Amino acid sequence: MLNCEIKSAVPGLVWPAIPAAGKASNRLALCRLFDDSQWWPAARLQASQYRQLQKVVKFAVATIPFYRERLAGLINGHQPTTPEEWLALPILQRKELRNSGHLLKSTCIPPAHGQPFQIRTSGSTGMVVEVTGTALTNLFWQAFCLRDHFWHQRDFAAKLAAIRYVKPDGQPNRQGTTATAWGPATAGLIATGPAVLYSILLDIPYLIKCLEMEKPGYLLSHPSLVAGLARYCREHDIRLPFLREVRTLGESLPDGLHELCRAAWGIPLIDMYTCQEAGYLALQCPDHEHYHVQSENVLLEVLDQTGNPCGPGETGRVVITTLHNFATPLIRYELGDYAEVGPDCPCGRGLPVLRRILGRHRNLLTLPSGEQRWPRLGYESKLLDIAPIELMQMVQRTVNDIAVRLVMPRPLAPDEEARLSAFIQDNLGHPFHLSYEYVDTIRNPINGKLEQFISALNTVA
Repeated sequence: MLNCEIKSAVPGLVWPAIPAAGKASNRLALCRLFDDSQWWPAARLQASQYRQLQKVVKFAVATIPFYRERLAGLINGHQPTTPEEWLALPILQRKELRNSGHLLKSTCIPPAHGQPFQIRTSGSTGMVVEVTGTALTNLFWQAFCLRDHFWHQRDFAAKLAAIRYVKPDGQPNRQGTTATAWGPATAGLIATGPAVLYSILLDIPYLIKCLEMEKPGYLLSHPSLVAGLARYCREHDIRLPFLREVRTLGESLPDGLHELCRAAWGIPLIDMYTCQEAGYLALQCPDHEHYHVQSENVLLEVLDQTGNPCGPGETGRVVITTLHNFATPLIRYELGDYAEVGPDCPCGRGLPVLRRILGRHRNLLTLPSGEQRWPRLGYESKLLDIAPIELMQMVQRTVNDIAVRLVMPRPLAPDEEARLSAFIQDNLGHPFHLSYEYVDTIRNPINGKLEQFISALNTVA
């Protein structure tokens, strides 16, 4: 599992290294446990989850007013021990969490869970929520980050470049921010190469020049930015031979991005599924492009419209329960995301499989017939055949009207607008009325994310 140099806390001892007691050694110990539990049969993983869930539910009912009222009458002293009993518990909606957040926070956090801290989501769903985390939940967050590194056998000596949202004071810093190590997950435990952070708001040609100057082995960013970088490199015959892997997070992965990264740079793309409220939800399998649910961190359910679990090949809404947060336990919390369940993985891991994460309810296209579908266009590689379009976002305002927001150096020419309209209408499967808007940016001002399709018809739950 360990293809890295462990930092030793004992002077004069470099091998076998003894990590520092406390946070560093706890992270390593958890990774060792994860290395075992990932191979457990699904039934054993589920049984262990329900053992932990009994502790969570008992604590929540005893110490948190919201759950005392919500669950006490349902469980009557009996903790749910089967999936059937679990399905009888009510689902916590995002709106409830926002409106009753203070009532979901425990005033009796176990001292051993460490210092509490506040977590505030960015509001990319249209609704900001706040929860309390602890040093313990942060420990698990970092341990799952390490698992991702170990699964994909990263070379810790290489340089890491991140292109993320950086809260600017005016214009984004064009010089980047440097660090001597990768970050908190490896701190005090693993010797790493340096890291550099650039703002996602910088233009693509400049960011390519920065990458050529920095020569990182690994690149971390949002899928939409990675797609822009890869397309630019292909169009201008720019190779980045120093890159070994691209990591993505924070947005639904568009169709074809794995292939685009291989075509542009000859390297794999590794995606991850996280949320601020609960940390790591699923990581990409080391051997395949689908995801493994991080069952040691959350119970993740994918439910159909009737509230029953989806089977392989079926798509449903994501509902999670945190296993270790006793400050703000989230019990059957509906994130607003949709995911497709996959079959058991050939790699042999017992961790459940998600074939893909599709986005949020507000990203559903509604046809005049009332039918809803995912508008996965896969248009990224074709837009530039029509016009110099840097970014595009569609907002459905009525069942017949869609606003197309474009970031580009000039307005569309009449023939370009006609071609783009035909392309969009063909892909969406209906002759929607399209109106065009030209903007400087369409990234979320809080976190730099890009949602390619938003429906104003769908209210946020």
